[in-house]
Amino acid sequence: MAVGTPTPAGDAGTKLENTEHGFVASPTLHSSLQHVLVDLVNLHLVGKQAHWNIVGANFRDLHLNLDELVAVAREGADTIAERMRALHATPDARVATVANASSLPQFDAGEISTTNAIRLMVSSIEATVGTMRHYHDGIDDADPTSADLLHEYIAKLEQQAWFIGAEIRDPSPRK
Repeated sequence: MAVGTPTPAGDAGTKLENTEHGFVASPTLHSSLQHVLVDLVNLHLVGKQAHWNIVGANFRDLHLNLDELVAVAREGADTIAERMRALHATPDARVATVANASSLPQFDAGEISTTNAIRLMVSSIEATVGTMRHYHDGIDDADPTSADLLHEYIAKLEQQAWFIGAEIRDPSPRK
C-alpha cells in the first residue's frame, strides 16, 4: 500500500478501492490541508452562530452577509476535503476534531450585538486566512494544485472580511 493511502473503513477492502494510482499526499501535506479544513469548517459554524444570534443596528445587512460568508466557508471546506480525498488523504471534520484543532477565537452562546459580531467574525476570517497563509508555502512545495485552491479561498475570504468589517469602519482621514 502506498504511503498516505488510507486503510479501508471496514474489515476488508474492495477490488475497486484505491484503484487510482496518482499523486499521494505526504503526511505533512495531509496535516497541512487538515489544518486548513478544520478552520474552514469552524468558520462556517461560527458564521451560522452569529447569523442566528446577532441583534442591533444593520441587522438585516449583516444577517445576509453572514450567509455569503458561510457559503464561501462551506464551499472551501468541501473543496479542500475533496482535494484531500483525491490525494488519498482522509479529511477529518468531526465535531471533536474541529473543536480541538481550530485556531478561531471562541464564539460565545447567546445574542451578540452586530458590532461585536462583526469584530469577532473579522477575527475569525483573519484566523482562517492566517492558517491558509501559514501552511501555503509548504503546500505549494508539495502540491502546487492544492496551493492554487488556497489562493482562491484566501481571496474570497479577504473580500468577506472587507465586506463585513466595513460596517464598523470610519473613513481614513484625508491627507
